[in-house]
Amino acid sequence: MSDSGTWIEIVLLAMLAGFIGLRLVSVLGKRTGDEKAALPVRGGGMTVTGTVAGRSEPMVRRLISVPSGTPADVGPALQAIADVDASFDPAKFLVGAQAAYRMVLDAFWAGDVAVMHGLVSDEVLDHFRVAIEHRDAALPHRLAAVDAAAITAARMVGQMAEVTVAFDATIVTGDTPAPGRDVWTFSRHVGAADPAWLLIATDADA
Repeated sequence: MSDSGTWIEIVLLAMLAGFIGLRLVSVLGKRTGDEKAALPVRGGGMTVTGTVAGRSEPMVRRLISVPSGTPADVGPALQAIADVDASFDPAKFLVGAQAAYRMVLDAFWAGDVAVMHGLVSDEVLDHFRVAIEHRDAALPHRLAAVDAAAITAARMVGQMAEVTVAFDATIVTGDTPAPGRDVWTFSRHVGAADPAWLLIATDADA
């Protein structure tokens, strides 16, 4: 009798184990919707799709438009600035650079150093101050027109973006207009809350 009882217990345990196994398979084999599936990455740097909290979120690179007259090899450098500074737009930057060019030149010819604060770096301001002291104030100058402005160089130096612009202008000295050309470099910290660019270097390109 004891032998038959033992066999009955073994059969019951085997049936119980099989039932538990089937339950585990039915639970573990189901997808809950929280799994991170393999997601596609599209080449070319245009669109990259990744997983964020179990969802597929597109991360799109904003491609900039390069202003006409910009050398082809400068385009990638401008794009590199836009990649780390969402506010950077080369066309709008160029408009602002022309406005700064006018303001700084007018302030220089008027001998008004105070106007230049916030527009130029301390080093450039010192250079302008010295030039104002040694210039011939009796001979008036004025900027008649900015005939052309083009971005000629750009780069990232650490967190500092630098963009160089060549200005072709008509400058009137006394009553005589003459063509002039200046090459100015502007800089901005891409992580700064202040969107202003500072003039950090000037050069005359004959």
